[in-house]
Amino acid sequence: MSLDPRTVIVTGAAGNLGRAVARTFAAQGANLVLADVDPTQLESAFGTDDNRRLLVVANLLDTGGAAGLAQAALKRFGHIDVLCNIAGGFRMGETIHETSDENWNFLFDINTRTLLNTVRAVVPHMLAAGGGKIVNVGAFAAQKGVAQMGAYTAAKGTVIRMTEAMAAELRDKNINVNCVLPTIIDTPENRASMPEADPAKWVAPADLANVIAFLASDAARAVHGAAVPVTSLS
Repeated sequence: MSLDPRTVIVTGAAGNLGRAVARTFAAQGANLVLADVDPTQLESAFGTDDNRRLLVVANLLDTGGAAGLAQAALKRFGHIDVLCNIAGGFRMGETIHETSDENWNFLFDINTRTLLNTVRAVVPHMLAAGGGKIVNVGAFAAQKGVAQMGAYTAAKGTVIRMTEAMAAELRDKNINVNCVLPTIIDTPENRASMPEADPAKWVAPADLANVIAFLASDAARAVHGAAVPVTSLS
């Protein structure tokens, strides 16, 4: 499953899952383009650029930011083979009829607008190159509506539908588009916010990263439009 010499873009790279995905692809010898909106967190997570790694500060809510990310990847490595849309976010607690515009817009922007802008920027280059792999991050909970999580499940449900639509549009162009559906991810933030929960029942970022790497590999060349549940081993 070596990806060398593929070039992999990872959005939301400074987050817990983004860092795990970056480590997994780095171990496979890939060129990495690691994007995040926060330069301080990006530098803290990865240090500086090297011959196989490019750090890009990009606001993916802006079409120009996404276009700049794609151009930076092409300028440095010459091609884009894999796009991992890891950027995303979670909020809950409101009923649908009490959902604020701020929370609704936040969840759809960070989970779907960033995805839309990155694929607008990257897919034309994959088409010109003759193929590629795209992996998005949905949520296990988004397979149905959940009380007090309506806005979040709606946004992540949209990610699933976007994945399916892109897969149908691009499979004949040698571009695979799939998504993963994790349950709760074992992160320091989740442990702090749910101190009574058992994190052994959650998904380790490294395990989720391995599934993402598989979907981005040639071993998954026959997989199109899949929404793959990723749950704990417990």
